[in-house]
Amino acid sequence: MISVTKLLFDTEYFGDSLRYNKDSHGARNGTTTLSGPVVVWNSTKTCNLKCAHCYMESEAQNYEGEMTTEEAKRFIDDLAEFKSPVLLFSGGEPLIRPDFFELAEYAISKGLRATLSTNGTLITPEVARRIKDIGISYVGISLDGLADVNDKFRGKEGAFKAAMQGIQNCVAVDQRVGLRFTINSHNIKELDKIFDFIEEENIDRVCFYHLVYSGRGNKMIAEDVTPEESRQAMDTIIRRTRDFEARGLKKEILTVDNHCDGVYMYIQALKEDPARAQKIKDLIGFNGGNRSGIAFGEVDPLGFVHPDQFTQHITFGNVRERKIADIWTDVTHPLMAGLKDRKALLKGRCSKCRYLDMCNGNFRTRAEAVSGDFWESDPACYLTDEEIGIK
Repeated sequence: MISVTKLLFDTEYFGDSLRYNKDSHGARNGTTTLSGPVVVWNSTKTCNLKCAHCYMESEAQNYEGEMTTEEAKRFIDDLAEFKSPVLLFSGGEPLIRPDFFELAEYAISKGLRATLSTNGTLITPEVARRIKDIGISYVGISLDGLADVNDKFRGKEGAFKAAMQGIQNCVAVDQRVGLRFTINSHNIKELDKIFDFIEEENIDRVCFYHLVYSGRGNKMIAEDVTPEESRQAMDTIIRRTRDFEARGLKKEILTVDNHCDGVYMYIQALKEDPARAQKIKDLIGFNGGNRSGIAFGEVDPLGFVHPDQFTQHITFGNVRERKIADIWTDVTHPLMAGLKDRKALLKGRCSKCRYLDMCNGNFRTRAEAVSGDFWESDPACYLTDEEIGIK
């Protein structure tokens, strides 16, 4: 994640302490040398929607073999022992799991920061109150546009209206809530409207995701934005973030899944404010770019461990059989070893980029989806050859 608010204004939210921590520099197995990774747990594959870009390819059906309540609690115990700072409950739709609240409450009791990624359609006033009462730190609700645009992507008429109600129910109980918005060619013109929307609805946070070519999203490569559109999107995000700050509106604005965003912000700041540019460079240097397999990992509904939620085809072990710490620190798997020290393995533009220490090669899943080579350049990098130092 790239915190636009942090890089522009030095604002401080919880995630910034994990992303921009001097102690994170050089860590190989977690957010710092003394802690484990942030973990996404796709707790179920079942979902009441059918999103066009779903990396899990979820549908409204039951899937066999998902982790039981007791297995999940043992996994949570292991995460706490590993000192993982955050457990993100995701899906499918995590609120479909009958034991969701039991497991979230258990994770919190073990000292984990529990967050929720949901489509929002199942958050009734009662559910919102319970989320707040048990201490879930943050609820991220996925919207990929307003009204008809969102419903088309979510594969269900009325999905936007239901998600809106979920957002309003969270706001009503003072539950911290934000949007998750995946940028693509169909909704890029809605970015300004999304900023208007979060202001009107009193939403705390918005994460603008770049499309990752995984699951059903692998069929959307041709529908991704162009490099020029990516730059225009970042210009809009920066402009509107500055506008919020100038008017005293405290909103956390982030971009996700494309680490050249931070480099782009640095390059743009060099033209206007060299002192701010240096701060941006220092911060993204601490972060070190993409840290899948290092500070970020995913566990699927069956207990298999992956570098991140988009790389489901690479598995390092299963938490039903081994502790997450043992799996995460075992570098006998060549791709796990490679992810922890990948710079020498990268090819193409990534291998020659002057900003490699700030980006770390970006997303390997996109590179593999387009080229067939896990270590090739990420095709979603929108920086020019001149900008990255290639003649």
